[in-house]
Amino acid sequence: MTDDVHARGARARAGGSAEPGGSDEIEDARALEAELRAAAAARADAPAHAAPPVEASIDRQLEAILMIADQPQSLVALAAAVGEPVAVVRQAVDRLVADFDGVDGTVRRGFELREVGGGWRFYVRSELDAVVEQFVEAERPARLSQAALETLAVVAYKQPITRSQIAAIRAVNVDGVVRTLVARGLIEESFTDSETGAINYVTSELLLQQLGINSLDELPLISPLLEDGADGFGQTEGIPDGRV
Repeated sequence: MTDDVHARGARARAGGSAEPGGSDEIEDARALEAELRAAAAARADAPAHAAPPVEASIDRQLEAILMIADQPQSLVALAAAVGEPVAVVRQAVDRLVADFDGVDGTVRRGFELREVGGGWRFYVRSELDAVVEQFVEAERPARLSQAALETLAVVAYKQPITRSQIAAIRAVNVDGVVRTLVARGLIEESFTDSETGAINYVTSELLLQQLGINSLDELPLISPLLEDGADGFGQTEGIPDGRV
């Protein structure tokens, strides 16, 4: 039955008029059926998703490594990281350089892969230095003055504490410095004394984050830094764990 169907199809395509069952049309039908079976077998053996070329895989691996590297990486180090010969890595690096530079119609990136000091690393393109510098300067917080650091230390070890108490310890007016520390979010108002109306200040969560500690209990002891281990801050009330 199958041979007859294929034979009729072969005759129709060829425009033939031979009677069914002829040797030529049977041979043509068998040949056609063999081709169909071969095509079906090829489709069944083909993978659902073709694997990416080996070169592309190496390129992406190197790209990922170089993205997080904080120092230039030599070809030997890169080859060891991806488990490939140095020559193969050298070709992959050349492809990445060309890709980022916009060669062969690719998009020119705002960064480049540059060889410096015997190694490879991502760098901002020189023509974009100005905009990056402006961004970094805007994000970088200004350094605290020595007076601000000293005041912050007093608050950290003596909190809660008022401005007048801070001034008595430092023997200078601290109004401006306290305002600066509040504006920076390093100290904050805790409560107002019901009798004097003075505002008491404490350190903020931001300060803990900046110092990399979880609580004030982790502040270092300052007693060893004092001449007799007692002077400096006077009474120890309010100091976490009596850290004077």
